[in-house]
Amino acid sequence: MSLVKELYEPYVLAARARVATEPVMRRVVDPAISPELLERFLLQYHALGVYIAEPLEGWNRRAGHRSLLLSLDTLGKSLLAHAKQASGLAQTMTEDVQVLVRRWNQRFQPVLHTERLLSQYPTDAMRSYRRLVEETLTGEFPSAQIAIEFESTLLTQMMGPHLLANVTRVLGREALEGLCALKAQSQPDAPRAVNQTRLMEELVRAMPENARTFAELSAEALELQLRFIEDCLESAEASLGTPVSASVA
Repeated sequence: MSLVKELYEPYVLAARARVATEPVMRRVVDPAISPELLERFLLQYHALGVYIAEPLEGWNRRAGHRSLLLSLDTLGKSLLAHAKQASGLAQTMTEDVQVLVRRWNQRFQPVLHTERLLSQYPTDAMRSYRRLVEETLTGEFPSAQIAIEFESTLLTQMMGPHLLANVTRVLGREALEGLCALKAQSQPDAPRAVNQTRLMEELVRAMPENARTFAELSAEALELQLRFIEDCLESAEASLGTPVSASVA
């Protein structure tokens, strides 16, 4: 039996279950959501998400170096290799924002600007997420970054297919063009996801006595991710406080 399933998952399952029950998760996959709100949510999710994705490579690299210093050689080397896989996510999300902005501006008012969206001030949940990772990297178990990123990716795998299906229903298949990062992260067999699963097994195998600690830490990170998604929807709604009109061809 997988050590992750045996020693780690029992302490994070309750947090994972919230992905299906949180009102915000139900709303973004509801076919009744307005096209304007769904488009604006996607813009916020990607634009604000760059703030979380940008440090990923550095986080994994730092976790790898500290693990090596703690004589966790296998984990350290794996984290350093994984850092390279995480390097392109923020850039892909930025490119997706550019596509989504062009699509919005062709269909709706007011006109949006990529630079302004990307320079939005981070929400409390976003700052707390970064702070949690930073504290982990400088704490007793820097390699617990593996668990935090594992749950973040798993959240996208749980949400992504339903969200993408709703995008197709509400906005049309052509709207998937600007969702490259979301599509890639929604695939459980993607190389990065497969590597993260392997890293989790390595982590728990190396420190089975700390599996519960890792789970509690990643559950906290998952809670912050859910708050981030809620922030994206709330800010999208706030931006539509006045009627949004479709552009006249």
